[in-house]
Amino acid sequence: MTAALLPPPAPEAAAPELRAQVRDFLAAERDAGTFTPRCDAWLAGWDPEFSRKLAERGWLGMTLPKAYGGHERSTLERYAVTEELLAAGAPVAAHWIADRQIGPSLLRYGTEEQRQRYLPAIARGECFFAIGMSEPDSGSDLASVRTKATRVDGGWRLDGTKVWTSGAHHAHAFFVLARSTPLAEAPNRHAGLSQFVVPLDSPGVEIRPIPLLTGERHFNEVHLDGVFVPDAMVLGAIGAGWHQVTSELAFERSGPERFLSTYPVLTALVDALSQRSGPEHSIALGGLIARLWTLRRMSLAIAASLADGVAQEVPAALVKDLGTRFENEVVNAAQLLLAVEPDPAADGVARLLAEAVLHAPGFTIRGGTSEVLRSMVARGMGLR
Repeated sequence: MTAALLPPPAPEAAAPELRAQVRDFLAAERDAGTFTPRCDAWLAGWDPEFSRKLAERGWLGMTLPKAYGGHERSTLERYAVTEELLAAGAPVAAHWIADRQIGPSLLRYGTEEQRQRYLPAIARGECFFAIGMSEPDSGSDLASVRTKATRVDGGWRLDGTKVWTSGAHHAHAFFVLARSTPLAEAPNRHAGLSQFVVPLDSPGVEIRPIPLLTGERHFNEVHLDGVFVPDAMVLGAIGAGWHQVTSELAFERSGPERFLSTYPVLTALVDALSQRSGPEHSIALGGLIARLWTLRRMSLAIAASLADGVAQEVPAALVKDLGTRFENEVVNAAQLLLAVEPDPAADGVARLLAEAVLHAPGFTIRGGTSEVLRSMVARGMGLR
């Protein structure tokens, strides 16, 4: 039911048997009452036990080599699984960031020690990650980060603050982007940046909540005060942080979570309007589903290109910007066409609509603000 609106997948991403397995699993879990479908579940639905159940079925670490606990499935098979989970509003937040971008980044840039330490645990659903990119007063302008990495005996000292760090209060570790060469000494703003793997229970790490309008919490501010990181936990090469982080962002910005966060509201809207008739309903739904189709085709194309090692920073930024707009359009259409008051304490569409309304302000923050993304797209098209 929840996936009924999804356009027919491209042949390479159809994976009908795999999709059927995921749908049967989700139906059984819903019937057992282990989860209630919700909006924005990929960040707000934190359930480690559910993540471990997915891992037991081989649905985490799907594209990782078997040597690191993975399953060597295709990128598009993984896409099929994640799409079904998102369409169902399943609680996948615990493993989402680790599975989506930390694993591929460790595989590409990590040392053998780092891979052996983290990848098998990610594939088992036992190790969860956050991302330390954005900073206060910097927003999505990553080149302006002020967190300092200072060379010390045996490693690096990190000082600074990261913000909008989803899941940091639950996660085991996070990637930190820091300036290892002072800006005054770097040849340009993009030089002199490095990435570090930092356990979140390290001395000197303080995690401060940023509550949502709902009172829930997944955003955090993470303050680093003299945090020591040994040389063994440098990710990739010192000074190569900009190249590494932009390739990582292509995974973060282009997936189906960028346009399916409010999908449960869309299905509820279709169910409600199927009992009514009127051209305004058909026009509104037709426009939304057409945009869903377009975004999905774009996202699938990027997933295939990333699997081939092709850089996709600009197309990924476009999907994220358009996807954010689409998710808000779903909320606006539901508010306009449904005679339902959003109510977080209610059941059904009233609860889903309340979740969507209260989470929507965060859509344009996470993964890059709309203004920065549009600037990236304009530069990529030669318009700036």
